[in-house]
Amino acid sequence: MAEIVLNANVREISRKSANKQLRKNGYVPGVFYSKSQKPIAIEVAEKALKPLVFTSEAHIVSLKVGDNDALICVIKDVQFDPVTDRIVHFDLHGITTGEKIEIEVPVLLVGNAAGVKQGGVIQQVLHKVDIECLPTEMPEHIQVDISKLLLGESLHVRDLKFDNINFLTAPESVVVAVVAPRAEKEATEAPAEPEVIAKGKTEKGEE
Repeated sequence: MAEIVLNANVREISRKSANKQLRKNGYVPGVFYSKSQKPIAIEVAEKALKPLVFTSEAHIVSLKVGDNDALICVIKDVQFDPVTDRIVHFDLHGITTGEKIEIEVPVLLVGNAAGVKQGGVIQQVLHKVDIECLPTEMPEHIQVDISKLLLGESLHVRDLKFDNINFLTAPESVVVAVVAPRAEKEATEAPAEPEVIAKGKTEKGEE
């Protein structure tokens, strides 16, 4: 997997107001973590960070902080503004050669499900899964073939088999299913008419 270079500047740990101003200037505050060194508070141009966050692929990041040697890492956590959906903070975790990493990887569906021809609709429940693997074995995405999936059938995390990858997401979690259209389901589950009780009647039918 190719590494993507991300340029950053060191920033001072400061109050929320300073980070707010930082975002107004088009930068996002973040932190680089590693087992071998102290955390580094950084700031990155929002336009440079977006391609690493809003993507259907996972990436190895080559972080350049000033004139220092590149730090090899992965994005581990991203926080968004609940109103604007803009990136407000992110964490990068350093990679140690020969040591496994835990990372969230996108799920990519391929093929045309047989169940669609039966009138079903594809319902993708998980768009990302958590995995553990060596950095050299990290896939850009988890490709799932749904061509044999029939109406009423589903694929779970336990059904995903990939060499050198350990799935951390719960095995019973549904990844994708072929379900009946919502309109048809609602029609078959129409509620019964409520029982009407005459006003002013007692249990014995007396007024």
